[in-house]
Amino acid sequence: MSQIASMAPSIMGTYRRFPLTLVKGQGSEVFDEKGRRYLDFLAGISVNALGHAHPVLVDALSQQANKLWHVSNLYNILPQEECADLLVENSGLDQVFFCNSGTEAIEASLKLSRVASQAIHGKERPVTIAMNHSFHGRTYGSLSVTGQEAYQKPFEPMLPDVRFVNFGDLNALESQLGDDVAAVLLEPLQAEGGLNVAPEGYLAGVRKLCDAHGILLIFDEVQVGVGRLGHLFAHQGYGVEPDIMALAKGLGGGFPIGAMMAKEHISKHFVPGTHASTFGGNPLGTAVSSALLKEVLKTGFLEEVRSRSAQLKAGLSRIVEELEGKAHLRGEGMLQGLGFEEPVGPLVSACMEAGLLVGPAGATVLRLAPPLNLSEEHLKEGLAILSKVLKETI
Repeated sequence: MSQIASMAPSIMGTYRRFPLTLVKGQGSEVFDEKGRRYLDFLAGISVNALGHAHPVLVDALSQQANKLWHVSNLYNILPQEECADLLVENSGLDQVFFCNSGTEAIEASLKLSRVASQAIHGKERPVTIAMNHSFHGRTYGSLSVTGQEAYQKPFEPMLPDVRFVNFGDLNALESQLGDDVAAVLLEPLQAEGGLNVAPEGYLAGVRKLCDAHGILLIFDEVQVGVGRLGHLFAHQGYGVEPDIMALAKGLGGGFPIGAMMAKEHISKHFVPGTHASTFGGNPLGTAVSSALLKEVLKTGFLEEVRSRSAQLKAGLSRIVEELEGKAHLRGEGMLQGLGFEEPVGPLVSACMEAGLLVGPAGATVLRLAPPLNLSEEHLKEGLAILSKVLKETI
């Protein structure tokens, strides 16, 4: 099943879409217009944290839709306050700025790091250090700190004052630190760059270096946050706190919402007029996000995610053994996959034809990012489909 530019001529061809139209979803299952069922092991690219049409989220959206949709941030918004309180109470960060997407959360993070660094140090610190093979978004700011030339090349020149180092290399990072650096930006686990896991002790080492140089540490948890790695926030599994954190994707369970969180001594430098968002933190998005966070924070939920993640890793390990060294494990938590020597596009198509939706993470990594509440039955079924496809294809 090959990809084509767009099924509808009225839509710009910014995606190479599969000739598949999904019209309904329930839990980890989706259905096309002909009624064919697929297991969704991509979850809208780590977005549908509770799967499709989760009754708690449907109820939260329906109730809020009958009350209030939008009033703007000129007024207090009760669902926004509840959502912010949930995020703050369950993190080491103090305040929240709401927006609409991951790339907006990164833009807010970059702006805050600049203005806060200047205020704290009494001088401009224009440089951001980012990682090779990272991905932070498509706007000019977020694209300028994305360490993948293929995304940047058509739009060069990028914004200045960004230095790139290799993810996992503390010596390389230390060599670039100086009194002109405002922030170090990284994903605790690089998602789009190939499901690259941080080496043991690396994130703690980055934290130590930033503290020693008075540099802010920004974690991009857009894809790996909100339970994806078995903790509410990915950094909690590593025991390392950032100064600033970007969230989106799973935060709304499918409803568009983003957030930037920060420590109070940093966030206080965002004063009226420094940053804003018309739709950010609207009643609909924050009502849904609050409902989702309450579900994820229920007793036993994250323990179950960690248990299912271990089962996923065990199943993928068996597939690696079956393939006799033709693949290797990538990722952690409910964001795992298999790395190959060749591009995985044909494998993604073959899995789709077999009834399993997966995706790439870079050219040669097959990504699995199922809903966090994936059942054991669906996990076994999905792994069986994947095993069969790979045996027939590799």
